[in-house]
Amino acid sequence: MASPPTTAPCTKAAPALDLLTVPQVMARLQLGRSAVYDLLRSGQLASITLGRARRIPAHALTDFIRTRLEQEAAA
Repeated sequence: MASPPTTAPCTKAAPALDLLTVPQVMARLQLGRSAVYDLLRSGQLASITLGRARRIPAHALTDFIRTRLEQEAAA
């Protein structure tokens, strides 16, 4: 009886996409809920909506902080 073909394990693992909640972003930035939603509304901080839940990718928070640091350094 023939054995099933073996497949090579995938060597490229997809990077895990960490999604943060608004309260988690509030804690990391030490800002209030309204301030975080203002950043989301203005497009300064990227997010996705899953159903009724708003989630912020961790890389979007990092990009936001990096951009703000660059703006502060240029001023």
